[in-house]
Amino acid sequence: MAAHVHDHGGGVRSVEVPIPDNPLGHTLVYVVDTDNGPVLIDTGWDDPTSWDTLTAGLTACGTSVAEIHGVVITHHHPDHHGLSGAVRDASGAWIAMHAADTAIVRRTRGTGPDRWFSYMTAKLTAAGAPEEHLAPLRTPRRRPLPGFSPALPDREIVPGELLDLPGRRVRAIWTPGHTPGHVCLHLEETHPAQLPGHDRLFSGDHLLPGISPHIGLYEDPDDDTVTDPLGDYLDSLERVGRLAPAEVLPAHQYAFTDAAARVRKLLAHHESRLTGLLTLLAEPLTAWQLAERMKWNRPWADIPFGSRNIAVSEAEAHLRRLVKLGRAEAVTGSDPVTYVAV
Repeated sequence: MAAHVHDHGGGVRSVEVPIPDNPLGHTLVYVVDTDNGPVLIDTGWDDPTSWDTLTAGLTACGTSVAEIHGVVITHHHPDHHGLSGAVRDASGAWIAMHAADTAIVRRTRGTGPDRWFSYMTAKLTAAGAPEEHLAPLRTPRRRPLPGFSPALPDREIVPGELLDLPGRRVRAIWTPGHTPGHVCLHLEETHPAQLPGHDRLFSGDHLLPGISPHIGLYEDPDDDTVTDPLGDYLDSLERVGRLAPAEVLPAHQYAFTDAAARVRKLLAHHESRLTGLLTLLAEPLTAWQLAERMKWNRPWADIPFGSRNIAVSEAEAHLRRLVKLGRAEAVTGSDPVTYVAV
């Protein structure tokens, strides 16, 4: 299995690990040399082709999966955490993750698909989804969903602290929004190409060069806390913008410079989107109706089932932000709940 490997200099390389049937194409898994052996930042999707590509990429990097010392996970999503268990089984490596995302992994392992489908049915019903969308969720599933038995991490990433990577200075930066426990990793070392500044940032999905990450609701069937993921994300973006790393090494697409400019563009994008949603909310709309009217990368009629669920979650995250800012409110007595601009 051929693998695309890039040497970023200074003992950092990346392997393009494919994501099956996904327009993102691949996850960039970073291989970081340490005094105790190579450490991976993310691992890729749990799929035979992805595994073969990762192992071929490690060989191209002059190492092997058996030599991996540790795995640092930026967040729990399966295109990042999926192969962690297989890497640990092959190498004995430790796995580190922020406590908030480790809690999600633990809950996922103990919940099972049936509980998840029941939760999603109730959630989408409350959002105003039509019966034709809800019907498949009520159909018993005979196969487990991908990512429903992810590896349980055995180390905690503590925000603000240096990771235990001998010979390297990698500090954890907590950047919630895409997930509650998403972390970026600040490589506090002189850049090998002597770019202005002196450091690099492994940004996971938090800061990408050409797209904005999905910001939906933090899903927890057993917790009714009203969170504000979009607010968390925007606050985290500003924090990373102030950090101003010389280069960003993201988990998708490609490495880039001028993180501050990219942050400004993303902040402007979300402010523009919130303003546009207020225009739509001139009339009362459910979260589903709002999602139908929002601008996506394709017409609503062409968006597949699973992606519609993601779109509705993103619409709800934006609604929560508008409500928190006092720019929209729920219509009293509406069922399913509708929202209107104020």
